[in-house]
Amino acid sequence: MVVTSCPTWGQLLATSILISTCLAEPIPHTSEVQLRALPNSPSGDYAPAVVPCPQDRPTVRSAQKLSQQETSWLERRRKATVDPMIKLVERNKIDGFDAGAYIRNAADNDLSSLPNIAIAVSGGGYRALMNGAGFLAAADDRTTDSTGPGGIGGLLQASTYLAGLSGGGWLVGSIFANNFSSVEALRNGLSPDTDVWNFTNSIFAGPGESFLQKTGYWFDIVEQVGDKADAGFETSITDYWGRALSYQLINAPKGGPAYTFSSIAEVDHFRNAETPFPILVADGRAPGERIISLNTTVFEFNPYEMGSFDPTVFAFVPTKYLASNFSNGVIPKDGSCVNGFDQLGFVMGTSSSLFNQFLLQNISAADTKIPAIVVSAIEKILASISNDNNDIAQYAPNPFYKYNPSTNPSAESPELSLVDGGEDLQNIPLHPLIQPTRKVDVIFAVDSSADTPYNWPNGTALRASYDRSLLSDIANGTLFPPVPDANTFINSRLNQRPTFFGCDVRNFTSGNGAPPLVIYIPNAPYSAYSNVSTFTPEYTSSERNNIIQNGYDVATMGNNTVDGSWTTCVSCAIFSRSWARTNTAVPQQCVDCFDRFCWDGRLNSSSTSLTENYEPGFIVGGEGASGTKDNAASGLSGMGMGMAVAGVLSLSLAL
Repeated sequence: MVVTSCPTWGQLLATSILISTCLAEPIPHTSEVQLRALPNSPSGDYAPAVVPCPQDRPTVRSAQKLSQQETSWLERRRKATVDPMIKLVERNKIDGFDAGAYIRNAADNDLSSLPNIAIAVSGGGYRALMNGAGFLAAADDRTTDSTGPGGIGGLLQASTYLAGLSGGGWLVGSIFANNFSSVEALRNGLSPDTDVWNFTNSIFAGPGESFLQKTGYWFDIVEQVGDKADAGFETSITDYWGRALSYQLINAPKGGPAYTFSSIAEVDHFRNAETPFPILVADGRAPGERIISLNTTVFEFNPYEMGSFDPTVFAFVPTKYLASNFSNGVIPKDGSCVNGFDQLGFVMGTSSSLFNQFLLQNISAADTKIPAIVVSAIEKILASISNDNNDIAQYAPNPFYKYNPSTNPSAESPELSLVDGGEDLQNIPLHPLIQPTRKVDVIFAVDSSADTPYNWPNGTALRASYDRSLLSDIANGTLFPPVPDANTFINSRLNQRPTFFGCDVRNFTSGNGAPPLVIYIPNAPYSAYSNVSTFTPEYTSSERNNIIQNGYDVATMGNNTVDGSWTTCVSCAIFSRSWARTNTAVPQQCVDCFDRFCWDGRLNSSSTSLTENYEPGFIVGGEGASGTKDNAASGLSGMGMGMAVAGVLSLSLAL
């Protein structure tokens, strides 16, 4: 039912009218709003809309190779990485090796020999967003002092791909939704009174402090999702979750309801290949399936396409035309085309649908300022959706309907069900980056997973990707370097420092060559206890800043104070696969780096009190540093006390 005349808030609360039945006045068309990117949904709001199909009707294409769009974009991007890469490796120089001359020669004569860099940011809720933000701040040459001694600034500008999953997907999505803004800018606010990256108000309570702001927040969300349903599109809890995320991550009125993921491809800085290529990851859930296994189909979203390299589907569809009426790989002549379904918050919510039940279970405890009648109405809506088995992200019509029916588990389903990209344990989005057709050389894998009782990583995500590469029915020619067990990670302190996996290409004799070198960057307490719970929904500004700062410290090993060779070893890692391709001798300083940082293959699998109750202390905390190791139980008590070493480290993100 659609109510065409909305009551006042007082009337609404007094008469208990269900929020979803009332449509408020529509927001101004996007042309009336100050544009920062491309809020290009044809409806001007959250609801998708049917549009005329182009003359060359969209089709589903085989994943045998990259799309022509990505291929053309890569030609521009590889050239654009040359200058920042030269600046990075010349600043963190390798003795006896002219890094700048090597890169210039590759750029002039053979781009395929140029190092191809990727960054992958794991899931883990706000912990992953903030820790990953610290790494990206360290890697970004726009960050204050990131190109000074001990810095790795410019690594982001030298990278070709940037992948995120769940909380890491919020980070990637937020950066691109806000015109590829820097972490510093997003942390500090893009404009006066902006709510972007303001986590002091729980996502359940919404922005603002007043009664009307908090009730209006959920009223707007329910109205927008209702508009999508009224337009004839199926909705799920992910719609509500994605809309709520957008208010905190997109600096636009009402969280930018008309912003789409595919619109990134139309923004000048992306068209000109001035940024890395963003990818978000989700898992498929086959009809009737409840437990997501390691051989589930992994889907990716990029500005051009959505699909999977896995042999189950092995196909991609244009992201812009999701929810169009594809059947057996084509849109029939009488079929409709749709734009706007790939709303940016919905895509971020799809990659993090683990939080759908979190939303369902916690809305009543969100904030006492939310009127009980509003909470009750929202709970009824969410509960009814959950009872209908829509507690996941539904993509309907299924873009791969009738496509590859012999292998596609959802080929006969009119809907494609997607869930959180970490539910198959691959909590670092490595899958898109190890595809041979993308030819990535080195991946900086930022792991904020909560694998231990106190929310620290132990390599489970890496090991899942390695285990999956051994499954012949799903691996599809992808390779992954061997990874040890969780106890070895902890006993050998591999989860407290960067570790390289897959250093020696001679260990890989497959016809597919060697996999990328994986540089594992685990969340660890360098200067702050950053092991907050995945489901902690709010943070003070100082807590947020300290976790970002800690991520910066992890990325730089305390501005080279923990290991003075670190930044040079980053340069060595960047060149490693390129040297192998060009038969270039490895400089002695890099031989020493690989001896220092590469996993040597030894196992230390014994179960000890350390592995069972892993509680690391500060790594650069120094004398006087104190804090609470168990943030899972104690919240953020003591957060930031590790900054007592400020006299030793001049870290650029400290406030």
